Order: sequence, then structure tokens, then C-alpha cells
Amino acid sequence: MPRLSRHSAGMRMTALATDAAGIDELKRQLQSAAAENARLRDRQNASAEILRTIAASPSDARPVFAAIASSSKRLLGGFSATVLQFIGDELHLVAFTPTSPEGDEGLKASFPRRIEDFPTFALVRGGETIQFPDCEASDVPELNRDLARLRGFRSVLFMPLMNRGTAVGMISVTRTETGAFAPDLVELLQTFADQAVIAIENARLFNETRETLERQTATADILRVMAASPSDVQPVFDAIAANANRLIGGFSTAVLRYIDGAAHLAAFTPGDPAGDRVLQESFPVPFAQFPAYQLTANGESAELPDTEIEPAARDIARARGFRSMLFTPLMSEGEAKGVIIATRRTTGAFTEHHVRLLQTFADQAVIAIKNVRLFNATKEALERQTATAEVLKVISRSAFNLQAVLDTLVESAARLCEADMAAITRRSGEVYYRAGSYGFPREFADYVKDIRVKPERRTITGRTLLEGRIVHVHDVLADPEYDFEGQQLSGNPRTFLGVPLLREGMPIGALTLTRSIMRPFTDSQIGLLSTFADQAVIAIENARLFDEVQARTRELSKSLDDLRAAQDRLIQTEKLASLGQLTAGIAHEIKNPLNFVNNFAALSAELTDELNEVLAPTSLSDEVRSEVDELTGMLKDNLQKVVQHGKRADSIVKNMLLHSREGGGEYGLSDVNALVGESLNLAYHGARAEKPQFDVTLKRDLDPAAGFANLFPQEISRVLLNLISNGFYAVAKRQAESGAGTFEPVVTATTRDRGDVIEIRIRDNGTGIPDDVKAKMFNPFFTTKPAGEGTGLGLSMSHDIIVKQHGGTIDVATEPGKFTEFTILLPRKSGFADNKG
Repeated sequence: MPRLSRHSAGMRMTALATDAAGIDELKRQLQSAAAENARLRDRQNASAEILRTIAASPSDARPVFAAIASSSKRLLGGFSATVLQFIGDELHLVAFTPTSPEGDEGLKASFPRRIEDFPTFALVRGGETIQFPDCEASDVPELNRDLARLRGFRSVLFMPLMNRGTAVGMISVTRTETGAFAPDLVELLQTFADQAVIAIENARLFNETRETLERQTATADILRVMAASPSDVQPVFDAIAANANRLIGGFSTAVLRYIDGAAHLAAFTPGDPAGDRVLQESFPVPFAQFPAYQLTANGESAELPDTEIEPAARDIARARGFRSMLFTPLMSEGEAKGVIIATRRTTGAFTEHHVRLLQTFADQAVIAIKNVRLFNATKEALERQTATAEVLKVISRSAFNLQAVLDTLVESAARLCEADMAAITRRSGEVYYRAGSYGFPREFADYVKDIRVKPERRTITGRTLLEGRIVHVHDVLADPEYDFEGQQLSGNPRTFLGVPLLREGMPIGALTLTRSIMRPFTDSQIGLLSTFADQAVIAIENARLFDEVQARTRELSKSLDDLRAAQDRLIQTEKLASLGQLTAGIAHEIKNPLNFVNNFAALSAELTDELNEVLAPTSLSDEVRSEVDELTGMLKDNLQKVVQHGKRADSIVKNMLLHSREGGGEYGLSDVNALVGESLNLAYHGARAEKPQFDVTLKRDLDPAAGFANLFPQEISRVLLNLISNGFYAVAKRQAESGAGTFEPVVTATTRDRGDVIEIRIRDNGTGIPDDVKAKMFNPFFTTKPAGEGTGLGLSMSHDIIVKQHGGTIDVATEPGKFTEFTILLPRKSGFADNKG
């Protein structure tokens, strides 16, 4: 083998060295490329993992945020990473990588935070990426510096989450060393930020779609309930409350209806039994005590973010366990018909889509109410037409059997008007009697079958006959004119409706309905009863005409009898008209001989004493003397009894004169309080003058607003003096029975302004009045006082003065052994002035 020259060998060695260096460079480049490929692969894997998480959690972005935080920390070589999201006006911590227990707790305690209180937001809100290469630098906000110290990092990178040009959150990555992040790392974090925005949008769209589907499903469910309950709105309200509560995620939802000026609980989702009872017992409530009515009266929804700041809601909120409320009115034709109230356990405002959702349910509730109303109206109209046809059929088939028609009428009226009982009263000649009834207890039917109904105000039927118009009494317990005699036998009805049977404008009878509970009749029911009343008139007229045609001679004879009866009544009326004059004449005629009887009886009693004095010196045997004394004593006793009863007879004559006289002095405007005060003083001083030892505590409670009334002041004073004197008598009697020092007699006079009438009350704490006496106390000449102390005309005259002369009322409340209270209601303007004209 030939030997190489030294020069050739050197060149070869140089070539070999150059090849080795190229190989090393190539290896280095290959290693760098492999590392870059690994880094890129790692980033791609991280992105793919995040995308898989997005796909696996379409409705919840939190797992995506957690994956982004983990990948950001790892791929950016960070110390920690956090993801923040803007929710409302607050910044919420939605994901972070842990560092130390103390640092983690400090981080979590820093959020949620109002956006304007977080200085970094102002730096990234426009989409800019912000870095703090050294968190200890002077230009770093204090909040960020404190968090860096707490968590243990020195540098941080903030990347905003931008959605359609608006910042919706941010990602931050920290390192323990100072210095800026490389551009490729910033670019990588931007990729993660874009994926976070995709996750947020996906979750929003998914949840909106799901909510839309749930709303549609709830709407379909409610529509199915509407279809299944065309005549009853209650199932619809129950479904609305349940669906609204579920979709809003609330604590409880309630549906309320506005009926007769008050809010009524229609449906609610239950909680605990105690809280449910509190809710149920809170309704119905008048509008004046229900702030939600005023809040939503204009048709707009209203919120109460924190019930603790509103006293009207605080108590029920605490009892039920919620903290915030949303009110949405049920609007129909511009008027609120009710409200839906949704509640939550947490404070804060409701989201806009929840407000819209509740409005949708409110609209469905209004539709349900209208549907039920229209359905029931159609059903009622059909039932009325059917009932009317049935009655007309009975009328045509039973032209000669009026009772069958009337029985059908009262039964149909009670059934269609939802009444418990019904009765029809018709006229026979000049009297009214029960012609048919339905639903009344048998005991009451037996009780009234022989009673003639009078046109008067103390009964609903009588009032209907008297006034000749519809009478609707919502609650007889609040009607001062109603007489409760027989009320218990009739089943204690509370609500009455009376419609007159009119022929040529005059009442020939009445159709009456009653309900056992206080529930007024509707306008449509009143109209239906009027229709039945018209049919009753037709039936009665048909029967009357038939009887007239069949018995003309009998009717003529009856007319003659009626004419004679009318003549007798006219004579009787004239007799009654002259009775007052006759009474006054008799009283005047009796008065003079009665005075002689009284005077001569008194003188004769004195003569017995003189006779004893004349016989005193005369010598008589003991037997004769004893007989004379006995006879003169008996004669004196008899004369004293004559004087005693003569005085009572004289008092009766005087009261007869007062009772029969007309007028009562000057009629005009008088101060009622002044009359009461004067009467109280006059009665007191009169009693003291008669019995100086008499003492009583007088109490006055005179309403300054009582004012003036047109009346006969002298007559009203007579009434007041009589009532006050009776009170003095009662307390004196009780004091005598109780013994001195154990009873304090009190008489109280009270006045009150009652609008068109003035109320006067005279109350004493005396012996009271037994029930048997109370029933007769206004009858003339009835008295329970001993002979010589009462005539029995005082209360009778008081009744006539108040009721007949002034058009008022006088009632008494009493309890034997405790008290008696007379209540007078005087019209401010009685009918006297009109009668004078």
C-alpha cells in the first residue's frame, strides 16, 4: 500500500474532524427538533384534552377551566395558574392550581370581588395582555402584590378572555422567578384563553337551549293541564307554581289571585309544614297590607334582592327560610288579577331570563283564568237555557198545577245559583205566605208554614217585598236590621239574596236564596234569579188568569168581599187615627176625679190620726180601745195604699198625655253632645235632690265629631233623662244588694260619629235586665219596678220618639248582674223635614 505524504495525511485528518463536528451539529439540531416536536406535541395534547373536556361537559365550563389552569401551569412552566370569570358585576374564581393550604385559602377568600375593585380588570378589559415581571415593583397594584406574597410568586401573566369584543374573564399564570414570559408562551396562553371562551359560549348556548326546551316542555305541560281542566283553574295554578320553581331553581313559588280587594293564596310549592302554615295563615290579606300589589300594579315585575331590608316581608321570609323575592303580576286588560312570587334562599337580583320566564308563566295563568271563565260562562249559559226550558216546559204542562211550577223553580234556582236553600213567597189577597221551599231543615219548614210574611225590614223576604227591588245581604251578622228569630232553625244562613216578583211594577211575591257561609252571589247569579222570578210571575199570572176564566162569579163575589174588607179597614184606620185624641180626652177626664181621690185619701189618712187624738181622752174599755185602734190602723193603711196607687194612676195619666201628644217642641239643628251633657247633669242633680245620699260615678266619652242633627231637642232630652234615670235606679239597686264599700256605681254616656247617623250609648254597671223582661221592655205599661216607682211608659215613649218620630233605632245589650247598655242611632237628617213639606 503506498504511503501518503504528510501533507495528504493532514488534509485527511482535517476532513475527518470536519465531518465529526457536522455530525454533532446535526445531532444537536435533531435533539432540538425532537424537543420542539415534543413541546408542540405536548401543547397539541393539552389542547386536545381541553377540547375533549369541552365536548364531555357541554353544560358546565368548570371542568374545562380546571384543565386549562393545569395545562397553563405545566406548559408555561408556571408556579400556579388561575381562571377568573365575570358573572354579573363580580369576578369569580372558577379554577386554580394549588400551592399551599395557606395560599390557597387566601386566594379563595379574595373572591368573589366586585369588578371595579379589581385593578387588573381595568388593564385587560380592552383585550390587552398584561405582565408583571416583578410583583414587588412599585407600579404593581397593591392587591396583586399582596396576592403574590401570599401565594409565593414573583412574576405573573394576565390573559383576558374576550368574547365578541367584551372581556368575560381572565387567565393568570405565575412564576417564582422574576422576568417576562416569552412571546410563544404568551401565544400559548392566548390559545388556552380562546378555548376557555369557547367553553363558556358552549355552556351558555347549551344551557340556553336546555332552558328553552325545559320552558317549552313546561309550557306544554301547563297546556295539557289546561286542556284537562277546562272548568277548574286550580290544577293549572299548581302546575305553574311547580314548573316555575323548578326552572328558576327557587326555594318556593306561590300564585296569588286578587279577589274583592284582597290577595288570596291560590297555589304554592310546599316547604316545611311550619313554614307552610305561616304562608297559608298570612292570606287573604287586603291590598293596603300587601306591598306587592302596589309594586306590580303597573304591570311590571319587581324584585326584593334581600328580604331583611323590607319589614313587610321579613317575618314571613324568616319563617319560610328565603332571602330574595321576584314578583310578576297577572295582567288582563290592563288590570292586575293576581301575582306570581318566586323566592330563593340566597340574596341578590334575579337574572333577566328568570324574569322573562316568570312572565311567561304569568301570561299562561291569565290565559287559564280566561279559559275557565269563558268555559264556565258557556256552561252556565247552557245550564240556564236548559233550566229555563225545563221550567217553561213545566209551565206549559202544568198550567193548572202552580205548585209543581214553583217547586221546580226554587230547586232549579238553588242548584244553578249555588245556593244552599231557596224559598218562594207569594201574595194571596193582602197577605204573603211561603209557597215553596228547597233545602231548608224540616223543623224550619214546619215553623214557617203557618207564618204570614210581612213587608218589613227585619227579614230579607219582608225587605224585598217592602222595597220592591233586589236585596243582597252579604252577611246578616253585620246587618243591624235583621231579626235572628228562627235563624238557628233555618240552619244559620249568612248570605241572602231576594228578588221581587213584580207585576206592573208592584211586588206580588219574592224569590229568596241563602248560603250557609258568607259568600256573596255573583252578578250572573243575580241575573239568573231575576229570570226565574219573571218565570214565576208568568206562572202565577197564568194560574190567576185561568182561575179568573173558570170562576168569574166566584171572583166577582170575592171582589165584593174585598171591597167590604177594604171598607172595614178604612173604618178601622179612622178609628186608629182618632185613638190618640180619644186617649188624650180620657186621660183629661180621668185626671180630675183621680186628683179628688188622691187628695181625699190623703186627707182621710190625716183624719184617722185626728180621730185617734179625739178618742184619746175618752174613757173606753181596753177591748173597745184595742178594736178602735185596730180599725183606725187598718183604715189608715188602706188609705195609704189608695194614695200610693192613686199616685201611680196619676203618673200613668200624665204619661198617657205625653204618649198621645204630637210634636215635641221646636224642630231644628241641635248639638247632640250638648244635649247628652245637659241630660246627664240634670238627671244626676235630680237624683241627688230626691236622695241626697245617692252617689254615682259619671263618665263622659263624647266624640267632638258627633256634631249636630235635626231633631226635637226636648223629646231627645226626655229619652236621655229616662235612660240615665233607669241607669241610676239599676246601679242603686245593685249597690244596695252588694252592700256599702263593695261596689262602685258607674253610668257612662258615649257619643260617636257614624257618618249619616250619630250613635249615643248610655251604659250602667247595675243589675242588668233578664231575658224575659228584655223581650217586653218597650211594651206600654210594662214595668218591673215596685208600685209607685214606674209606669211602664218611659221606654215605650223613648222607643216611639227615637223610632217613629226621628226615624232612628234603639237597642239594648245587657247581662244580668253586670251591665245594661242602650244604643241609639239618630239620623242627622230625619224624614220629618221632608214630611213637613
